[in-house]
Amino acid sequence: MRRILALVALLVGLTAAGTAQAQNRFWLENHSNTTIREAYVSSARVDVWGPDILGSGVLPAGQRVWVTPSFGDCVLDVRVVYMDGRVEDRRNVNACGLSRILFGGGAGAGATLGGGPSGDPSFNLFNGTGAVIREVYASSSRLSSWGPDRLGVNILQPGQSVYIGLPASGGCMTDIRVVYMNGAAQDRVNVNTCPIGTLTWR
Repeated sequence: MRRILALVALLVGLTAAGTAQAQNRFWLENHSNTTIREAYVSSARVDVWGPDILGSGVLPAGQRVWVTPSFGDCVLDVRVVYMDGRVEDRRNVNACGLSRILFGGGAGAGATLGGGPSGDPSFNLFNGTGAVIREVYASSSRLSSWGPDRLGVNILQPGQSVYIGLPASGGCMTDIRVVYMNGAAQDRVNVNTCPIGTLTWR
């Protein structure tokens, strides 16, 4: 009987550990205007950062990366290093209770369950089409101009997303335009983006 109880306890422990590991995954999002050259994630229980999770890559402004820690702890420390050498940390973040961790972006930075705060029209644009997007424009519906291309020198491959930062002063209604590699443009106007965490473009 004791062996059975011990086996059950072991199985429960393994299941709990597996569940924690599955739940501490998150999007690390660069909401700054500077490329992130290094990113580190560790358990808040240890003092060692471990390897750079970006490896030989970088995380450009407006982009995000899916992070799957190699350990099961929920409470994490996260550090990023920008191209200019500036360091920014998020300490004691419960990654099991959120979907993304934001860096840069002033008051909007931090950990969030997804979806901006009330009155914040900023959002993530996810390319749910099968085509490459070469330009993205987004501006308040109150304005008559599109403003700059949000991708700059980058492109948005299918399955990728870009963060679209918009001022709260412009209101919740947003006009959005994407331009594909073949030059075809697609618009959506008067989209209420305040309650939207991610807008999938199809």
